[in-house]
Amino acid sequence: MRTFVSAVAVVLCFLLSALAVPAIWLDRNVVQEDGFVALAAPLGQDAEFQQRLAAAAVGTIDTRAIPDALAGLVKPVLEAAAGSLTGLPGYPAAWEETLRKSHRLSFAGSAAVPAEPDSPSSLTLDVAPLVGLATEELARTTGLPLTAPEQTLVNVGEPEQRQLVEKVTAYAPLGYSLAIGAGIAFALALVSARRRWSVVFAVGLAALALAGLWSAGSQLARDAVVGAASGNGLSDMFKDAFVAAASTSFQSWVGGAAITGAVLVAAALVIRIASPGRRPSTR
Repeated sequence: MRTFVSAVAVVLCFLLSALAVPAIWLDRNVVQEDGFVALAAPLGQDAEFQQRLAAAAVGTIDTRAIPDALAGLVKPVLEAAAGSLTGLPGYPAAWEETLRKSHRLSFAGSAAVPAEPDSPSSLTLDVAPLVGLATEELARTTGLPLTAPEQTLVNVGEPEQRQLVEKVTAYAPLGYSLAIGAGIAFALALVSARRRWSVVFAVGLAALALAGLWSAGSQLARDAVVGAASGNGLSDMFKDAFVAAASTSFQSWVGGAAITGAVLVAAALVIRIASPGRRPSTR
């Protein structure tokens, strides 16, 4: 009976861990604002992405207040502003604020998203901080009375992916409870086992198996997302770069799981060799 209980507890630990680790990763790196910003911040250092993002931001500047006689003169100034935007001292802070505003817009719930027919999508970038930076620089260099908008949205993904975001937001926080459950199942397996080294060995093998499953699943998810082109060059570039960064981040967790599994397997073998069991007494 003890062996049966221990085996069931090991299986339960395996299943709970399989769900807990991806959920915790999602919560820390996607659902939580600081984790999302840390994961996506390096995207702003990509030269090609910077150029397209700057052009998109400058292209949204409202020039209706500019007299028609000056419109032809302002166009080259706008193009120059797009090229120099990423070199401005305020660009890093504006990019970070863009990510924070975008995260709040996409993950704060549907109530926070403007009710527009072509909105929302799985992720909506609010590039207003970058537009504000460009507007400020343009107003400074031309002396024109330009006002930056409070919100400038760039949709990333497809509108139906909003449901996926909502599911991720609901699922991710459950990872901590699942992890606690996995720990309790592991403890139960140890307590009820006749040979505890076998439990450690089985859990180590399970960790190695999970590392393989998570790695394969991560690659499949990455290929599926990257393969779904939206037709918007800027959106696809952000999506592809973000998915690549997310995959790399999660692979580091997978590597940690594989190392943990290997250590547990090695520890179990050492325990087994050091404690081979009771030998029959000899006279």
